[in-house]
Amino acid sequence: MREPSGTAMPASAPAAARPLLLVVDDELPVLKVVERLAAKTGFDVVTCASGADAMRTLMRKPADLAMVDLRMPDVNGLDLLRQIRSAVPGCEVILMTAYAAVDSAVEAIKLGAREYLTKPFDFERLRQVLESIRTEIERRAQIIALESQVARQVEFCGMIGRSPIMQEVFSLIQRLAPHAKVALISGETGTGKELAARAFHHAGARRQKPFVTVNCSAVVDTLFESELFGHVRGAFTGAVESKPGLFEAAQGGTLFLDEVGELPLTVQAKLLRALEGGEVQRVGSLQSKRVDVSVVAATNRDLRAEVAAGRFRGDLFYRLNVVEVVLPPLRDRREDIPYLTAAFIRDCAARTHKPLQSLTPAAERLLYSARWDGNVRELKNVIERACILADGTLLSERELSGAFGPERGEAAHAFRPASPGSRPRSATGAANGLAPLDEIERQHILEVLRQVNGNRMAAAKLLGISRRALYRRLERHHLTEEAPPAMTRRPL
Repeated sequence: MREPSGTAMPASAPAAARPLLLVVDDELPVLKVVERLAAKTGFDVVTCASGADAMRTLMRKPADLAMVDLRMPDVNGLDLLRQIRSAVPGCEVILMTAYAAVDSAVEAIKLGAREYLTKPFDFERLRQVLESIRTEIERRAQIIALESQVARQVEFCGMIGRSPIMQEVFSLIQRLAPHAKVALISGETGTGKELAARAFHHAGARRQKPFVTVNCSAVVDTLFESELFGHVRGAFTGAVESKPGLFEAAQGGTLFLDEVGELPLTVQAKLLRALEGGEVQRVGSLQSKRVDVSVVAATNRDLRAEVAAGRFRGDLFYRLNVVEVVLPPLRDRREDIPYLTAAFIRDCAARTHKPLQSLTPAAERLLYSARWDGNVRELKNVIERACILADGTLLSERELSGAFGPERGEAAHAFRPASPGSRPRSATGAANGLAPLDEIERQHILEVLRQVNGNRMAAAKLLGISRRALYRRLERHHLTEEAPPAMTRRPL
């Protein structure tokens, strides 16, 4: 088996940027030929003569791509493919064999193999496959860098959101902050209400003054009044000295009342008086003191329902509700998940000193389809845990799945092969009639798009991938023009 002479090869990529290829075959001539060709195509190459040696090598240094022989003395290539996909989910795998069969090709597709090549090699075909994968790896690195850059650009006072609903929230805060002295922020737990309160503070004229936070659900009922308004010496048992309250501590700045719905009714009346009169009276004192404080309150409760039930004063609700900002749950802004994730991974990588970059496609699907009952806070915690567990540069569904229940783990579906009745023709014209995996995937995506009348979101759901991953596949297979356009309803 000789490599053809005169084959034009592209210039090698810079050493620091070259992806790593692991070649596993028990035939030394095959290893040498693939190593020479792949090196000219822009890969750094490591060769192994056995499956056990390959796994030891991968554990030391994860590869971007592995070429695995189907039949080796110590291990079956499909079994090694399973091990690689489990241990290094970010590693693409090409199966190569001199004994091509439809069954093994279909099984390879199900297990996530990228290509299925027959020996002796069609060197032009092999070169094209390697160049295509190298280009995709470089493009993926560019996308990772772009997502991280976009995450910075769409950040507003610590909040990240490119979705229209979050851009409207940012715009509302920017317009109201310079003028509103009282604001109410509502939203589910974990949506970022404290960040929104800080955004109000930093976007207004009080940004250089104190920002004081009190969690109303964490204060003992009997101490609420003292915490907010202060007390004088001897006002109650244990008051051995006078103490200013949080209103006084926030003088000139902003007081953030988190979980304001937890305030006792007796304290609600005094809070209303402080908001309307701009004065506070310490417990045990007969004198009032003027304060200049902006108050931002937050709640995950429906205060209107609380008012109707008699658990919250209606007059205080209307006083707080002069300006209301409603933060959407993460499930209503899923398009922000990639940018939130990029920011969280960037921060975790810096703290843990790990070379973390992004997610595997399966991990992306898992995050995109999760319920996110805990919203952005839950997403951040999941990413932080995965970063701690991760060893390579990519977070996989293996690191993420431990944070989800069984019903969420099922969201990451394996790619489904084309139906037997629609098996495509071989692109290489091989006598065995087998089609390359790229061609099978290409035809399957086209068929799914035809079934859903070009609806990209519906197609992504049927394929078990995110919409962003679908667009990447459309670009990789040059289907942007060929794919059927989304059909829109005409107005009646």
